[in-house]
Amino acid sequence: MKKTHFSLVLFLTVFNFLQAQNTKGVPPVIAEKDLTAYLFVYFTGNSVEEEAVRFAVSADGYHYYHLNDNKPVLNSKIISSTGGVRDPHILRGDDGKTFYMVLTDMTSSKGWDSNRAMVLLKSTDLVNWKSSVVNIQTAFSGNENLKRVWAPQTIYDAKAGKYLIYFSLQYGGGPDKIYYAYANKDFTALESAPKLLFVPKSEKACIDGDIIEKDGVYHLFYKTETETAGIKSAATTDLTSGKWTENDNYLQQTNEGVEGSGVFKLNNSDEYILMYDVYRKGRYQFTKTKDLENFTVIDNDISMDFNPRHGTILPITRSELKRITDKWGLPSKYPKINNNPVLEGYYADPEILYSNKTKKYYIYPTSDGFDGWSGNYFKTFSSDNLKDWKDEGIILDLRKDVSWANRNAWAPCIVEKKIKGKYKYFYYFTAAQKIGAAVSDNPNGPFKDSGKALISTRPEGVKDGQEIDPDVFTDPVSGKSYLYWGNMYMGVAELNADMVSLKKGSTKVIAVNDSFREGTYIFYRKGIYYFLWSEDDTRSPNYKVRYGTSKSPLGPIEIPKNNIVIQGKPDIGIHATGHNSVLQIPNKDQWYLVYHRFSYPTGIKMGDAGGFHREVCIDKLEFNPDGSIKEVIPTHIGVDGLK
Repeated sequence: MKKTHFSLVLFLTVFNFLQAQNTKGVPPVIAEKDLTAYLFVYFTGNSVEEEAVRFAVSADGYHYYHLNDNKPVLNSKIISSTGGVRDPHILRGDDGKTFYMVLTDMTSSKGWDSNRAMVLLKSTDLVNWKSSVVNIQTAFSGNENLKRVWAPQTIYDAKAGKYLIYFSLQYGGGPDKIYYAYANKDFTALESAPKLLFVPKSEKACIDGDIIEKDGVYHLFYKTETETAGIKSAATTDLTSGKWTENDNYLQQTNEGVEGSGVFKLNNSDEYILMYDVYRKGRYQFTKTKDLENFTVIDNDISMDFNPRHGTILPITRSELKRITDKWGLPSKYPKINNNPVLEGYYADPEILYSNKTKKYYIYPTSDGFDGWSGNYFKTFSSDNLKDWKDEGIILDLRKDVSWANRNAWAPCIVEKKIKGKYKYFYYFTAAQKIGAAVSDNPNGPFKDSGKALISTRPEGVKDGQEIDPDVFTDPVSGKSYLYWGNMYMGVAELNADMVSLKKGSTKVIAVNDSFREGTYIFYRKGIYYFLWSEDDTRSPNYKVRYGTSKSPLGPIEIPKNNIVIQGKPDIGIHATGHNSVLQIPNKDQWYLVYHRFSYPTGIKMGDAGGFHREVCIDKLEFNPDGSIKEVIPTHIGVDGLK
């Protein structure tokens, strides 16, 4: 959140969608930093058994491992009209969470001029797919002389607001040309008959088109067929204009026959891979480029435990990787998967709760990634193991649910109370630099605002700071509940029994020291009250957590000489670890620190914007025999879940 001191969208067709890091406006639908793996979709050969969709995964874009014992993940006989499919192309949709796959509906044993159809598939989880067959010849009149329909692919046409499917068609004895048509809303059919998208100036055959957009320019890679065979490219700024600038150079870096080229962007990099099927050798060649014009062979860096034919590669997130490997198994040689950050996307100021009602854990964060901390809603996430988190959606929207503030939704906290035999949840939040309260019967909401700000002014005598960062704590000794808050000061007041009002005359300021900035958090262990707070500014790489102890929830605070709870680890790219909460596993002396940091690996490169592009992590919290806190070393691995 903001302190007192102080785009580009790439719709990558063949293999790739990502929304570029954007430090203005609202968070992207998929943050580039969350793309941490790759999905390779492919088929394997010309027999009917091999003409089926298979999956493989990679952690780095260079080393690939097959899934499902290299067996098909979809049944070609069910999804196609011919009994076989080839040339799978996969695309992440404009919404970031819907996936589109298109296939050549064909068995080569029936001849290279035997197919008239393609298969369209749609999924929201990469596991379950709905499919439709589109037969060009029967769907549209005037296609009596159509001989074949090859290698369809999809790209989102932002200008039209639709998904454009492009593919090569051959009529009679003429050359193959690349055509297009828009898919209908359900991605089950084409809206209209195909139109010509591209034919080279030679007017000779071209197939296997693959389009990627970079900096507002669409680059088409394709294979020439009836002249010297190979990979060429052309570019345009308007997909359907017919105005293409052709590159006369062949791009393949081999004398072998090639086809099925595809380009994808390496995650968190400005480099791209151009790959193509060296089909007579049963292998792929990979090349690397930054400008999509000059390519360097990197075959020695590539490994696969399978032999793919004409496929595509899609960057995916950790949760997407987990879904497909839960279904088809994680390859034994796949590198260990990091669990930090625990939430994908930009989130900060995490509050964690164990709910006795649902027996689940919940994280309540600031929705981050908004320019200048300008978010306006709150979400929650649930888990039963601290590793796999479900997005429960928006639980409080300032614009709809709060009458007294509609901006700067920051740093919530929550407490569970059993009142008259029923669990109630009291949620405190920052809005427009004031603190409000909301109530729900369930930990995942929805929450109803109390109707007014609970705290809107500084305590008496405080001349600087902001009324932000609430923390609620129920003293296990007295049973009383307290609300803490403040930036540049630590305020506290006792809550009344209704939990949405303050006991009159109970407000005070607890003295700390000059390291205190904000983010108060209180917990109790073995007779000691621990006070944690954040030092420095959330935009600073040196943002960190310190602590003190007390014999009372109201202080005074004693500050140990060595009182750092957590700080960054720049040598592994971890910066600005701060604003935490603490979780005790019920009935166990087992503790975890939940905190935010600059988004990895991109936040440190953003300047001040790193302070509102943050992510949530969890690491173990441990104590020395005397009760002092061991400094937590932040990790990428995180916690391996609860057993």
